[in-house]
Amino acid sequence: MAGRILVGAHDGVYVILFEGDVRLTLCTAVDGYIQKMFADPQFRSVVVDLTGTESIDSTSLGVLAKLSIQAEKQFGFRPTLVSTNQDVTRILFSMGFDDVFTLVEEPLHHEEQLGELPILDTTEADMRQRVLDAHRTLMAMNEHNREAFHDLVATLEAETPLPQPRRIRASL
Repeated sequence: MAGRILVGAHDGVYVILFEGDVRLTLCTAVDGYIQKMFADPQFRSVVVDLTGTESIDSTSLGVLAKLSIQAEKQFGFRPTLVSTNQDVTRILFSMGFDDVFTLVEEPLHHEEQLGELPILDTTEADMRQRVLDAHRTLMAMNEHNREAFHDLVATLEAETPLPQPRRIRASL
């Protein structure tokens, strides 16, 4: 099943539901939604539901890790992450997600109240940067992840052009 993301909010409580095969092409939309969510003055909490997730790539996991780390820094709480798929749950535990999320292995019931998050067009450079940021976040979570993603991050960093310094002309 192709991946999709459903979202909903009520009184500052947000729900993000991942379904199917969740890949990096969905990350731009998720990243933007997270920024919008955290900017909401009524924001109180967020639940991420992976119950319908068949598979999830490391970039998507990095975006989720970033969400949790940001929630902890800005609002002082750990988001809830729901996963009933044993394969997905095993990945979450192996990567240390139980250190940054409250993990729940019981399903939620809310699909009828959610709308689908659209896939956004993005440039290759923007996508590469999002992949790099997501994997840096995963690496920062623990030593196991640092070792697992070190080579990928080094390769992406080598391929990502550095911003050119701006020249400032001073008039005398």
